[in-house]
Amino acid sequence: MKSYNIVDRGDGPKIEGTRITVYAIFEYLELQRSREWIAATLGLSSRQVQAAIDYIAEHRAEVQTEYQKIADRIRAGNPPWVQERLQEAREKFRVRTSSQQQKAMAHAPNHGG
Repeated sequence: MKSYNIVDRGDGPKIEGTRITVYAIFEYLELQRSREWIAATLGLSSRQVQAAIDYIAEHRAEVQTEYQKIADRIRAGNPPWVQERLQEAREKFRVRTSSQQQKAMAHAPNHGG
């Protein structure tokens, strides 16, 4: 029977061998999802989810505080400079795909007639 650990390599506590953070588990627990539901949804074993649940129980205040910071950042959205860069990238993509579509249409055989 394998025991699973929670590891933190500087980017938040995660279930060992995965990229799933304890904050993802915390969010589902806050939504009152069962351990089995969480495991099935995230492709984890019940033991992996239990390791996260145990970690959350042992570090509840810290997990809640960090989760709240993450939620606040998400609600705040991107800063204006990021939005500008995203818009520029979208425009470049639009121009490039439009150009590629035009080339494809120009080289397509004429099947009409």
